[in-house]
Amino acid sequence: MKEISSLIAYRPDVRVIDATLRDGGLVNDFYFTDEFVKALYLTNLRSGVDYMEFGYKASREMFDVNKFGKWKFCKDDDIRSIVGENATDLKIAVMADVGRCDYKTDIIDRADSPIDLIRVATYLNTIPAAVDMIEDASKKGYEVSCNIMAISNAQESELKVALEILAQTPVDVLYIVDSYGALYPEQLARLADTYMNVAAKYGKKVGIHAHNNQQLAFANTIEAVGDGVDWLDATYASMGRGAGNCAMELLLGFLKNPKYNVYPAIQFIDTHMNKLKEDGVVWGYDLQYLMTGLLNQHPRTAIQFTKENRKDYAEFYREVVAQD
Repeated sequence: MKEISSLIAYRPDVRVIDATLRDGGLVNDFYFTDEFVKALYLTNLRSGVDYMEFGYKASREMFDVNKFGKWKFCKDDDIRSIVGENATDLKIAVMADVGRCDYKTDIIDRADSPIDLIRVATYLNTIPAAVDMIEDASKKGYEVSCNIMAISNAQESELKVALEILAQTPVDVLYIVDSYGALYPEQLARLADTYMNVAAKYGKKVGIHAHNNQQLAFANTIEAVGDGVDWLDATYASMGRGAGNCAMELLLGFLKNPKYNVYPAIQFIDTHMNKLKEDGVVWGYDLQYLMTGLLNQHPRTAIQFTKENRKDYAEFYREVVAQD
């Protein structure tokens, strides 16, 4: 049985990562105003958040810059326009997807960049490319984490091999990613044990990035904390692709470290996140996302269902079951 102290005690190694701009940007094509981004940055400072993920380092060759806001590409100068030289304890992160970024040219030396952490995102079948990205970022002076996506569909044996390969790189953090919002806390506990064993062997940290298709993102994150996972992703008002993520306001309220303060988070949601919803930006738990989560499917069909303003939930369920 899990020790209650692992849930209610102060653990100094815990790090909170705000993924609102990056995962939330998948909802509105990264069209956030500078006012919003600056307010989010200041809120993270006031709330004691450890890292702020600005968005992606996406390839401008692959993605049309006229169809996305600037945080799809995260130019260093754009980040500096918000944070200046960022003479604070808050660190800056960006995500780089395997096969979707020009990391050798777009990610410059850390000494010349406002970015502290490169978050490499990969699937199991692209691990060798992820290794190259990790080594490149580390040589340039960055902290590096690696998100193995869609692990709810992974074979345990393949996952263990991938973790062994990644753990022998300069990566600092290995992330459990419930891409489809399909995992339950009991499954999360087993995965955390697998990750923690490899991490302990090679001196790495473990993180959790949860999706809320079954309204379990917060529960799974709490489970991970109790299992020794230190790096915790969250977004304000759960903003993120499809059903969204672990809510920052829930996580800050739960953590016992006195450095974290939930009140600025509540203020930010009141002023800025609620306005996004009023302006028509759509995210969060709904039946269509529950269905893809239950069936352990990518939420792309549920996202399309939402975009089309469909309400025929029973018919949609029949459609996704037929695809399963």
